[in-house]
Amino acid sequence: MSSLEAPAVRTVLQDLYAQAGKTDGEVFPRVLAAAKQLGGPLNDQKVSYLLDEAFMPVSPEVGRLLYILVRTRRPKIAVEFGTSFGLSAIQIAAALRDNGEGRLIATELNAAKAARATEHLKQAELADLVEVKQGDAFETLSDITGIDFLLLDAWKGLYLPMLKKLEPALEPGCLIVADDLKIMPELLQSYVDYVREPRNGYTSSELPLDDGLELSFRT
Repeated sequence: MSSLEAPAVRTVLQDLYAQAGKTDGEVFPRVLAAAKQLGGPLNDQKVSYLLDEAFMPVSPEVGRLLYILVRTRRPKIAVEFGTSFGLSAIQIAAALRDNGEGRLIATELNAAKAARATEHLKQAELADLVEVKQGDAFETLSDITGIDFLLLDAWKGLYLPMLKKLEPALEPGCLIVADDLKIMPELLQSYVDYVREPRNGYTSSELPLDDGLELSFRT
């Protein structure tokens, strides 16, 4: 049986998705109103003060995809840029549990969210597989090496700078998943153009799940 179906994991995920539906349903109308006042395309960093309580989780179907990709790739080191309250981290860690190897380094700028993510991982009985690094990921990931799997799910305008920073640490065959292509396409266009240019060392394609994913393979 998949660890996604373990009682502790299933219960925590069900509770968190229920909370996310309620909380984000209240937060995002305020975010969109603030973004409209600012003008131009939606920029998550510019309305960050409104997103401190938002879950912004990967959808359940994307979570299952992450589980499948991690089970297939069998990473020794997986990295998550932007863990929020830990829903995607739980689903990645469940795959690591079933692989019998590997660990996840999850980053989160917001201290309260990092603490909540850590607690949720404990409740799911997966905390031993995950290190939650609170702070600026450009600093907390500065000494990392050997990345086999990377999830980008933080500020959209930082996807490309973060990828370039981590490139020396990416193993051949590393899988990179970038979430939310459809939400802020203007901010993510430079990232998409970069990973779809073969000369940059990737094979990449969009996956039409939820708000859109870009799945890339480090060649």
